[in-house]
Parts: sequence; C-alpha cells; structure tokens
Amino acid sequence: MPHHKSAKKRVRQTIKRTQLNKAKITMVKNTLKKVRAAISTGDKETATSLLPATQKLLARLAKTGIIKPNAAARRTGRLASQINKL
Repeated sequence: MPHHKSAKKRVRQTIKRTQLNKAKITMVKNTLKKVRAAISTGDKETATSLLPATQKLLARLAKTGIIKPNAAARRTGRLASQINKL
C-alpha cells in the first residue's frame, strides 16, 4: 500500500486509466467482430461501410499507445485484404 500522498494519487490514476483502456479495447474487439461477421457472411457492403470506422479506431488507439502500432496496421491490412477478396 502506498503511504505518500503522491503515490496514492498514482494508484487512483492507474485504476482509472486501466478501466478506460479496457473499455476502449473491448470497443475495438466488438467492432472487429462486426466486420469479421460481415466478411464471413459475404456481405461486402456492410464490411466496406464498417471498415473506415474500424481503421480510425485502431489508428487512434495505436496513437495513444493502448495497442501497438504494428498490431493496428496488421489488423487493418488483414481486414482490408479480406474485404477485397469478397
């Protein structure tokens, strides 16, 4: 347990930041599931309409350091190539 005032504040900040990051990661997972579901059903229109929002979300999380930049690039590239194959 922290004893100093600044250490207690850091614990509070870490808890708050962790909750926000988990929520954002969950949001990304849900959007990826929607796009992958559209791809698996062969619905190219829905997949292409969801792709820009998903790319934007992944880029924003990579920029803030919630996910790694290469992971975001890999996911967007793979989604785009899967949609192009439809």
